[in-house]
Amino acid sequence: MADADMPPVDTEAMRAALVKQRAAFTAELPVGADMRKDRLTRAGRLLVDNAEALCAAMSEDFGHRSREQSMMTDISSALGEIKYARKHVEKWMRPEKRKTRFPLGLLGAKARIEYQPKGVVGIIAPWNFPVQLTFSPLADVLAAGNRAMIKMSEFTPATSALVEKLILKAFDPEEVTVFNGGPDVGQAFSALPFDHLLFTGATSVGKHILHAAADHLTPVTLELGGKSPVIVGESANVARTASRVTLGKMMNAGQICLAPDYMMVPEGKEEALIEGFHAAVAEQYPTLDANDDFTAIVNDRHYERLQGYLADAREKGAILVEVNPGKEDFSASNTRKMPLTLVRNPTEDMKVMQEEIFGPILPIKTYRSVDEAIAYVNLHDRPLGLYYFGQDKAEERRVLSRTISGGATVNDVIFHIAMEELPFGGVGPSGMGAYTGHEGFKTFSHAKSVYSQPKMDVAKLAGMKPPYGKTTRATIKRELKI
Repeated sequence: MADADMPPVDTEAMRAALVKQRAAFTAELPVGADMRKDRLTRAGRLLVDNAEALCAAMSEDFGHRSREQSMMTDISSALGEIKYARKHVEKWMRPEKRKTRFPLGLLGAKARIEYQPKGVVGIIAPWNFPVQLTFSPLADVLAAGNRAMIKMSEFTPATSALVEKLILKAFDPEEVTVFNGGPDVGQAFSALPFDHLLFTGATSVGKHILHAAADHLTPVTLELGGKSPVIVGESANVARTASRVTLGKMMNAGQICLAPDYMMVPEGKEEALIEGFHAAVAEQYPTLDANDDFTAIVNDRHYERLQGYLADAREKGAILVEVNPGKEDFSASNTRKMPLTLVRNPTEDMKVMQEEIFGPILPIKTYRSVDEAIAYVNLHDRPLGLYYFGQDKAEERRVLSRTISGGATVNDVIFHIAMEELPFGGVGPSGMGAYTGHEGFKTFSHAKSVYSQPKMDVAKLAGMKPPYGKTTRATIKRELKI
């Protein structure tokens, strides 16, 4: 849907929905485990009952998207997180006992943390995994006892409209509701006074989200992106490395925030790695253009952006290696599918080394020592993901301890996001905060400190109550020791 076709922004409707959700939330407190489980079950049932329709909508939005991929990356992935949260929510809700200062515990004092829901959480979901990146955070939001308002991407209009319809059937609008539309709707949505706001998308947009939320001091979780590097060690199995990077780079045609964005390869191993990519792509995708397993670029704008990156790299001296096992003529195709293109000899002035690629393009840089590769990574923004391949444990530890990234996977790519008990999030320009599993429950909960004082006059015993005297001075003297 073009921006001109978008309906006008109904800011008042969004504000009214927020007011109703917050009132319903307050009236319901405390939110019990049974209700949280019921809402999680309804979200899961929605996915199970409508999996085929959701996959078809995503394929329509992309021009083509593999049903099996959508089932794995969007439906099954989100459903897994919903079921995991439902299984563990009662345990997560239990107060955590904390120690009191000596000797208060001996006198009967108690301290604990109680996890309370924050209220109404706004979720702004992206287009690349529109179902997974809506329902996965929703699982954490509902497990924490909150209500949710959702804004989905205008780049996936069929999916967004279907999710809005399905949410309306599964939930009362005072529990969960969806507002769809273009950038104007997103701008108005992000400016609402939520109790927490989650945004998944581009770093450039994340800056605007943060500014909008600042007016209400709304806590924000930003899941952004950036350029996630692959460092290939001398001890790496080259064929296995190429195969696993191919899987991660070509899934969803590279339109993944955690996709490998460039590779650092030891001098002398570049040719073998390129051969490995040719073999791996031929095995996984013998053809591309007519292959139902291979996803198209989401729209003309992003297709032209990626073609522009290749033209820019070629003009500035890069060697482009097209990995096209079926030798198909993509210039005669209208499918918006692109073969994997390796960019050799990339330089810093090329767009492929400046921008997050978000497509099947992979620059390959060489290095002489692993410290050179580490230094290169550290000279740039901290990435959302970092990937190391190799069997040298000392080198692995050096790479992981001397680089800072949102997360990391060793001897594969992307897989750390699939672990329910590993928080998913970035650092610096790649994100702020994290969610998934127990960490997600904590993100969308308020950790309230509760201290219970014993009956005796503790303040007087410690010399804290005026008039100050000998006991006060003794307490101060004791506290000043280190």
